[in-house]
Amino acid sequence: MKQWSSAALPIGILLILTALTFWLRYATDFTQKPGDGHLRHDPDFIVDGATLRKIGQSGNLEYTLIADQIRHYPDDDTTSMDKPKLVYLHPTRPPVTISAVHGLMGPKGERVDLSEQVEVRRAGSSSNPPLLVETSELTVFTSDEKALTKSHVLITQGESWVQGVGMQVDNKLQTYLLESRVSGEIASRSAKKKKPQT
Repeated sequence: MKQWSSAALPIGILLILTALTFWLRYATDFTQKPGDGHLRHDPDFIVDGATLRKIGQSGNLEYTLIADQIRHYPDDDTTSMDKPKLVYLHPTRPPVTISAVHGLMGPKGERVDLSEQVEVRRAGSSSNPPLLVETSELTVFTSDEKALTKSHVLITQGESWVQGVGMQVDNKLQTYLLESRVSGEIASRSAKKKKPQT
């Protein structure tokens, strides 16, 4: 009986050690994330000096997107951008360029969230001077050529200016709608500057 007890003691210890080993391995596997980066927010590619062009179903160029650097993240299919510039060229409308310090493009490129020093520049024509929109953030729906913001906006065109909070842009209609707290000064085209009296 004593021999059986003395033999069973090492076996029991081994069984306990084996159980602890399996438990430790299970606990470690459970807490660690997969090593392939699929569930982590890590870029799968980085491109410097990137230029992307969107071609529509009709075969025409819809817009061009330029950035100092782009980083694509496979976990949520987003692309972050440094100094993005979105350019719309149209045969019958003035060219429009939208730029910012930072940008985040959603899946399929249908939405771009721009932040910090956002500017919308519309080229002038023989009858209208260039237009400049300045704001801190802007969401652009690229294919629809629409944009919106809830932040403060300043629009200048020639000697005219207007500001407000919140804006909706429709590039196809060339409209800029300020939502609230609107103020500004519109210079008359026919008004002539008076010469200062000497």
